[in-house]
Amino acid sequence: MTATELGQALRRWRDRVPPETAGLPAGGHRRAAGLRREELALLAGISVDYVTRLEQGRASNPSGQIVEALARALRLSTDERAHLFRLAGLVPPGPETVPAHITPSVQRLLDRLNGTPVGVYDAAWTLLMANPLYAALMGDPSAWHGFERNGVWRAFLGSGSRVRQTPGERRAFEAGIVADLRATASRYASDPQLRFLVRELRTHSDRFAELWDTGAVGRHEAGRKVVEHPQVGPLTLDCDILAVAGSDLRLMVYTADPGTEDAERLALLAVLGTQSLV
Repeated sequence: MTATELGQALRRWRDRVPPETAGLPAGGHRRAAGLRREELALLAGISVDYVTRLEQGRASNPSGQIVEALARALRLSTDERAHLFRLAGLVPPGPETVPAHITPSVQRLLDRLNGTPVGVYDAAWTLLMANPLYAALMGDPSAWHGFERNGVWRAFLGSGSRVRQTPGERRAFEAGIVADLRATASRYASDPQLRFLVRELRTHSDRFAELWDTGAVGRHEAGRKVVEHPQVGPLTLDCDILAVAGSDLRLMVYTADPGTEDAERLALLAVLGTQSLV
């Protein structure tokens, strides 16, 4: 496989993705029905210059993380994603690796839930995709890279979250998410990125190391949360975690009781979007 073949495949797949299916405006003059390079770059979280160099065959050997992001942005099927990895000179992730592929069916589900805050996480609690309302509610994740996108890392080593918790709730949350991560680590014991994440957390967070060393295994359960939003104020929302059978993905979904002030604030947030956060 050559860099030219990789570039040709990217252009072909980009041309077939209608912008409106990716939540982008479809107006304006377009030479093709698909995504522009800058739109693909935005969706994949990489620079336009890098997309251009990949398509023109002037860049080779993209990392697995970049290939995964391009596959999600281009809405590739499982077979197409594997082909993209091979075109990039990489071995497609196997069953020993935490799955990070968002299937077309899950993507269609997200498209239909655009009026509800939804974040898609892998089994290690790395945020793979957030719809616009989730980004508006919890903070725009587009500038997060590497471990910044991991919910466990952010819980123990990050700068905090908009979720308001009592000390008891915080302790229970920490214990639950560490037990969940240990269960994932046992299922994907050969995943080098997951092992590295655990080592970093144990090295830099005494609280994580304490909880990890208890050996507890479990599943993180969500419930009712109070989100302190800087523009619309506090929102009391139900947070449900839905498991996707066969892919080990988790959909984190926030909803408000109908007819409440929380529902009104969530509707206002849908209008404001992330523009007020800039």
